[in-house]
Amino acid sequence: MTDKLTKLIETQGWVLADGATGTNLFNAGLQAGEPPEFWNEEHPDRITALYQGAVDAGSDLFLTNSFGGNASRLKLHNAEKRAHELSKIAAEIGREVADKSSRDIIVAGSMGPTGEIMGAAGTLSHDDAVEMFHEQAEGLIAGGADVLWLETISAPEEYAAAADAIARTGHPWAGTMSFDTAGRTMMGTTSAGMVKMVDDLDYAPMAFGANCGVGASDLLRTVLGFVEGGASKPIISKGNAGIPKYVDGHIHYDGTPELMAEYAVMARNSGAKIIGGCCGTMPDHLRAMRKALEETPVGKAPTLDEIAAALGGFSSESDGTDGAGPKRRERRRGRG
Repeated sequence: MTDKLTKLIETQGWVLADGATGTNLFNAGLQAGEPPEFWNEEHPDRITALYQGAVDAGSDLFLTNSFGGNASRLKLHNAEKRAHELSKIAAEIGREVADKSSRDIIVAGSMGPTGEIMGAAGTLSHDDAVEMFHEQAEGLIAGGADVLWLETISAPEEYAAAADAIARTGHPWAGTMSFDTAGRTMMGTTSAGMVKMVDDLDYAPMAFGANCGVGASDLLRTVLGFVEGGASKPIISKGNAGIPKYVDGHIHYDGTPELMAEYAVMARNSGAKIIGGCCGTMPDHLRAMRKALEETPVGKAPTLDEIAAALGGFSSESDGTDGAGPKRRERRRGRG
């Protein structure tokens, strides 16, 4: 594959992704319950500033403001028919920012979960999910996204539906899941399970990994799990900036730029090729991460004890790959 993201990994050795979307937009005035995607049309200057902030801080790649831009999520705001349009605008703004840069910048078209449950016990069929993801993917491609970026997925059925949708476009893509339940996704997938799932897809992503979750320590344990599971594709590590705390009516993440710089180096040493931040990660964090990645020689993979000592303890004793922890309830796969 000769997409821009693959080329950058090959030439630079690693790629610095962006940080938080929601945290930065809330700081810019977004209100709780307000769909961020509406800002693509109503406040394009603020979305431009979001993207530009990541680029100026050293990011090689940023995600578009389209995480909730599928018909299912937009239906909550009576905007389900605007999925293609709002995603296209998100990518167009990103394309303008990227094309003005003196560096090669990758515009990644963000596609988040539908918010519905799939499978026999769910309300969303495979075919309907494919249609939703395909509609959004086409909008992002029309707007100029270099790569499609599936993120924060919990269910393997939803990941597979997105893969089938993206296959219709033939566009390169990357996809992450969120491991936030004792080392597993909410629907029970482990790091080893994700490696197998990705390998079994007919239209596999060019890179895969983890985002969000609990904290940087847990996420790096998951990255090590991908490597142990035999990952054959570039690994993505996009962790939160520490742990959220409720202070004076607002959510704040306690991760400092120094902590995120250490996290970035540990992520690279653990085997990740695409490294960024998620919730709470601001431009100052990204600057420190970039500097650390450029100036710190590649070292050996850290042990779990070293990760805990540097970034804080783990939220659970097991990451699920040893058979411990919560189990996913068996159910038949529904395809509509």
